[in-house]
Amino acid sequence: MNRMLVHGIAATAAALFIGGCAGPQKALFRETAAKTHKSVTPAPSTFEWAVSWWQPRHEAVNARLRQGGADLLLIGDSITHGFDNTGRKVWDLYYAPRNAVNMGFGGDWTQHVLWRLDHSDFSAVRPKLAVVLIGTNNSNRDDCTAREIADGVIAVCGRLRSALPDTKILLLAILPRDLEPTPQRMKITEANRLASRVADGKTIVFEDYSGLFLNPDGTLKKELMPDCLHPNAEGYRVWTEAMEPVVARLMGEKK
Repeated sequence: MNRMLVHGIAATAAALFIGGCAGPQKALFRETAAKTHKSVTPAPSTFEWAVSWWQPRHEAVNARLRQGGADLLLIGDSITHGFDNTGRKVWDLYYAPRNAVNMGFGGDWTQHVLWRLDHSDFSAVRPKLAVVLIGTNNSNRDDCTAREIADGVIAVCGRLRSALPDTKILLLAILPRDLEPTPQRMKITEANRLASRVADGKTIVFEDYSGLFLNPDGTLKKELMPDCLHPNAEGYRVWTEAMEPVVARLMGEKK
């Protein structure tokens, strides 16, 4: 199908869904839908280092979705993708038993996630929960402002609400990066503040686990993030265990 047509259909569906939202969330979805900067414009990944695997991974995820039985989606970039390897132990313990699908793609920006959502086949699934962590790559250099990053995150939530209206969304704050506080980290903090406005505490819940990875003086805990960006196995464990009560509650499991 023509890319412009697909984007037009998705935009129309999102616009129709906005009518069913209430209050500030409705206003944010409408405001974001009217914007045209790159963080909110769906695009496939064209990074040279990703072209050999990005589309095949997308097709494999779609094949898994068509099988049905997916109760939990984890959507994001390399940090979420890392549950396939570095974070595999906690994935097998907490998420595999919940029929989870890893929709994390290394290197993705918000616009790449939007493209994937627009080209995903959700017809056979009704997940209870989608966990979203995206935006750190949009913070690189001066490519995007904090508001543009937040717009992209809000647009992702809007697409999910449109495609999967019965699925709750756990929106996670972009995790801190860099050993010490930097302008990039400050931009991420502001983007998190702006994006958190989309949460209503019911259909979309916002959680910030940044503090798990920071020392009291604001430096990053290298014992959890050795490269100052991606959690190691212990980082995944600490993060997943902290998030577990919220995931269980939103999935309607016993507390």
